[in-house]
Amino acid sequence: QVHLEESGGGLVQPGGSLVLACTASGFSRRSFDDYSLAWFRQVPGKEREGVICVRWSGSPIYTESAKGRFTFSSDNAKNTLFLQMNKLNPEDTGMYYCAAERGDAGLSCAVEEYRHWGQGTQVTVSS
Repeated sequence: QVHLEESGGGLVQPGGSLVLACTASGFSRRSFDDYSLAWFRQVPGKEREGVICVRWSGSPIYTESAKGRFTFSSDNAKNTLFLQMNKLNPEDTGMYYCAAERGDAGLSCAVEEYRHWGQGTQVTVSS
């Protein structure tokens, strides 16, 4: 059973930065490298949306909300992915989730492409 756990959320002022982390476990005989990984977010009153999706081939897809401000990285030795968020604004407030799917996923950076999800970590951007 794949388990994902996010951390690093919190309160930040507009213009500030945060780094979210997601630690994965429970891959059984498969390794972290066999999975496509992603970050999503859900703001109040809206559907969950993709932020950054990294396909199994390693090609990242940055959605409009992330371009120029957010960066994806990972430490495969620690089964951990990161989301560096800069220049945060109040519209970035929401619950942030990491997601994983075995094999090649993320072409559309859509929720339905992923079966494994973390519980989320809250990000609040406010002065």
